[in-house]
Amino acid sequence: MKQQTVISFADRLFQAIEQKKTPCIVGLDPRFSNIPSQIREAARAEYGPTIEGIARALFLFNQAIIDLVAPLVPAVKPQIAFYEMYGPAGMKAYLDTVRYARSRGLLVIADVKRNDIGSTVAAYSQAYLGTVPGWDNSKYTLFDADAVTVNPYLGSDGIKPFLDDCATYGKGIFILVKTSNPSSSEFQNLLVHDTPLYIHVARKCRDWGDALIGKCGFSAVGAVVGATYPDEAVRVRQELPQAFLLVPGFGAQGGTAQDILPFFRDGRGALINNSRGIIHAYTQAPYKDTYGEQYFEKAVVEALELMITQVRTVLAQT
Repeated sequence: MKQQTVISFADRLFQAIEQKKTPCIVGLDPRFSNIPSQIREAARAEYGPTIEGIARALFLFNQAIIDLVAPLVPAVKPQIAFYEMYGPAGMKAYLDTVRYARSRGLLVIADVKRNDIGSTVAAYSQAYLGTVPGWDNSKYTLFDADAVTVNPYLGSDGIKPFLDDCATYGKGIFILVKTSNPSSSEFQNLLVHDTPLYIHVARKCRDWGDALIGKCGFSAVGAVVGATYPDEAVRVRQELPQAFLLVPGFGAQGGTAQDILPFFRDGRGALINNSRGIIHAYTQAPYKDTYGEQYFEKAVVEALELMITQVRTVLAQT
């Protein structure tokens, strides 16, 4: 049997961005209380006022969001905490969301921030990127994301299993380098030999990613750098010219279109994520008064199209 060629995650991502003509992606971080009442009531009618009903509402909402954004963006980024908090039912909603997004042609970046050492981190990587062992030497594909976010704090032996699965299965990782939260500087900006710690991490990302550079010139090993830190992004981009930068913090956390230019290399190589500002747009001005929850779909599309236009306008300056 002819062995199937593995296509680099970097190449798949690059192509998806080119096809959709935007680096914008949507974070699937659903808050149950912000899901439109018509969806919550449909789930309640099916499962009653139970945890399973909440989980069903999460998936039905995500399904609607995915249908709306699939024609417009290359990828979605579900944050697993919003599913895990509802236990096994929530994790089923997460799994169903990943599978549905992929069925609609979207790349899925699982925002799980996993890490450990030895067989434990290998198990994390197998669960989200590779396959897990089963009966009679069989293997199962479970969460099957296209990429995951990874915490680098444990060093290289906490990263290598992810790298191996990236090479084997054509998957990717985004390593936390400079996160968008205000207190990230407590550790990430500490000087180590007169250089901020986040720069040392960026340099390790470059080393880890050198063997996984695709035909597009970018690596399957990317970095997470918050939109709220454009000055730091300048330095990270200098250290990581061949990495995709995953950029959270746009919108609700304060990142603006004018902040994003340093994250790109000649107009390419970054993913700008917006979560609440898109999926729950109907709860915010100006969409709250214009559409309300009855027409939440219109708010989602309008907010996303505005973001895409803003980012394209800024990138046109390159």
